[in-house]
Amino acid sequence: MMKSKPIRTLGVLSLLIFFGAYVWAGDNKIITLNGGGATFPYPIYSKWFDEYYKLHPNLQINYQSIGSGGGIRQMTERTVDFGATDSPMTDEQLSKVNGTILQIPTLLGAVVLVYNLPGIKELNLTGEAIADIFMGHIKKWNDPAIAKINPGIRLPSESILVVHRADGSGTTFCFVDYLSKISPNWENNVGRGTAVRWPTGLGGKGNEGVTGLVGQMPNSIGYVEMIYANRNHIPYATVRNQSGKFIKASVEAVTAAAASASKAMPQDYRVSITNALGEQVYPISTFTWLLIYQKNAGNKGAILKGFLKWMLTEGQKMAPKLGYAPLPKGVADMAQKTIASIQ
Repeated sequence: MMKSKPIRTLGVLSLLIFFGAYVWAGDNKIITLNGGGATFPYPIYSKWFDEYYKLHPNLQINYQSIGSGGGIRQMTERTVDFGATDSPMTDEQLSKVNGTILQIPTLLGAVVLVYNLPGIKELNLTGEAIADIFMGHIKKWNDPAIAKINPGIRLPSESILVVHRADGSGTTFCFVDYLSKISPNWENNVGRGTAVRWPTGLGGKGNEGVTGLVGQMPNSIGYVEMIYANRNHIPYATVRNQSGKFIKASVEAVTAAAASASKAMPQDYRVSITNALGEQVYPISTFTWLLIYQKNAGNKGAILKGFLKWMLTEGQKMAPKLGYAPLPKGVADMAQKTIASIQ
């Protein structure tokens, strides 16, 4: 009997890939899992699915990269088998779900400030300046608040074009959570959330959409997950951390941000690591989570457990090459115990 070959649809909104082998009654049979959510971890999730497929070729998973808000909505409506989010579900959101949802951390990443300034490859920014840019208070690139932290760089007198997410997004939550910790003005007037009322700027759908707009528009600035900036060769700013050091986003700097969190991780894994302490910390860092129903129909719980156990061991080894930081060992060990409760 010929084995099914993988089918891949690589687009902004969906990933289709086959993995897993389950045989019963003497016949090969494909099991399908459907999921959707965060664009932040989409590149590594597609890599994990591809590698897991090589080990188990008959399990089909459909994943829509629609943003964390979409993933949470689909889990609430029970239209998917799993979801993905970069902002943990709130008590209010969890109360609307029929059943228990486990929020399992998968890895860590950085939200970076990408910009399009021809001829400028290095740019320093502070949290206060970022907040004022995205509130529309700093309107020109050569504003004194930017110029004084970039000595020797000829900043243009052009207007700043702000680009933000148009959809509900965990990337947005990480970004505005950071700004709320840095700027009382931001916290009081814009606040936190997967979607906020933006004071200024253009909206792009997904990390892909924001990356594309910034790449096309000179004098623009936006926020995306680091891997999208690296893959598209768009420069991103160095950001001053709580210790006063200007730090470039990197796997090492994100790992440093997670170090303190791993020592006091809550049992439900809902934790913020933005603006963390430490000289080598990149301040706009975050965990990302898979959303799993604790009780699943048929044998889907066992299938999910198998993949998640692999993800927390072999899968973690692939994270650094793709620009993500693996989970601290203590967090991964905790997650393994949580996975054991899936039915």
